[in-house]
Amino acid sequence: MAYPLPLYYQEEDTVTRDLEYLQQMYPAEAKRYQKIIADILKTMDYEGSCIYDEYPDKWQLYKLTQAVMNRIKRMESENDMSCSQDKNWEGIEELVQVLLYYEIYKKRHANHKGILKF
Repeated sequence: MAYPLPLYYQEEDTVTRDLEYLQQMYPAEAKRYQKIIADILKTMDYEGSCIYDEYPDKWQLYKLTQAVMNRIKRMESENDMSCSQDKNWEGIEELVQVLLYYEIYKKRHANHKGILKF
């Protein structure tokens, strides 16, 4: 091992930059949902939280998804009442689930410096 740690951190930095770059390319609506999810997960970022369980409970994740959806629907109804009826809420819920699971994954694999562990 001629270069044990520096290359390891360079690889992590590259992965982190790639993830951040790709997240910047999300559609505007997905970015908005991701911010809501990140805000909710900040409140759940404590030792013993269900997001850090070895095998997160499907029911807990479903309830968390519903909490995110309730906040999104409340924000949508406050901002634009006319087109909230036309939205495909089932499709949005699936997108929110994927974004939620990804954000939980990032939290579970981040150390104190914010570098992802792979």
